[in-house]
Amino acid sequence: MNEAKKKTRRRYGAELKQQILAQCAKPGASVASVAMSHGINANVVHKWRRQGSGALPALQAPSFVALPLAPPACAPAPDIRIELRRGATSVSLTWPLAAAEQCAVWMRELLR
Repeated sequence: MNEAKKKTRRRYGAELKQQILAQCAKPGASVASVAMSHGINANVVHKWRRQGSGALPALQAPSFVALPLAPPACAPAPDIRIELRRGATSVSLTWPLAAAEQCAVWMRELLR
């Protein structure tokens, strides 16, 4: 009879955990790629992150940094674009968005 192999859990030292979590905290770092580079399942690293790494010294939490935003470019207001086709005849219409109510009235009259 074959005996089933007993799987043992791998243990990782605090220093390695700290190193891996520090690599994951870098901007643009992928937890999956960092974990894979160390031969560790990404789910294990995600668990360490959720746990705050347990007995490890706490990593400095990222802080919010307010960045100034450029004012949006003053683009012209978008237009309403309508294309009507009947057989071989095609009519394209551009209506200013600011006059959307008048466009709706015109469409109602046209479709009566």
